[in-house]
Amino acid sequence: MKKKTKNKARYTNDLIPIKSITNGMIILDNNYKVTGVKIIPRNIFILDQDMQNSIIANLRNVYNVIDYEFWIIAADRPVDISFYLSQLQLLYNSVNSQVKRKLIMEDINKANMFMNNNVVDTEYFLLFKEKDNELIQKRIRVLINSLASAGLSSHQVTYDDLRMILDNFLNGGQTT
Repeated sequence: MKKKTKNKARYTNDLIPIKSITNGMIILDNNYKVTGVKIIPRNIFILDQDMQNSIIANLRNVYNVIDYEFWIIAADRPVDISFYLSQLQLLYNSVNSQVKRKLIMEDINKANMFMNNNVVDTEYFLLFKEKDNELIQKRIRVLINSLASAGLSSHQVTYDDLRMILDNFLNGGQTT
């Protein structure tokens, strides 16, 4: 008689081999750590053609120097402008000039339009996995310096960045 094995996982998260997220790293069940850098977006298309070509060539060099498996991730993060909107409302209530009130109201209406249309920022990450903490730190330093030489700012991913990436891929962008 065959025994049926029943999957005991109640949630999708139970099937994912993640122990924790600590110090800007996702710790996997096999003790690998997934980490990397967040690349600050830069609109190169407002630059002259020579500068665009230079940045693209430098970025190509950055990717060619990487001699380990890595992932480039573009993830959307909802923009929260509620604080800005509340500041505008306070300003509107404190101003007596009709012209200024009209201008502030236009800004409030524009901000509400953004809030109602689920505006997002696109963020870019370069992630890798590794077990050795010393090698992780070396790779992060090299990535940050290489990207800086290509004209791009970056920094090590944070807990919030990693949670947002996981939420985007596992929960359709819903924060858990």
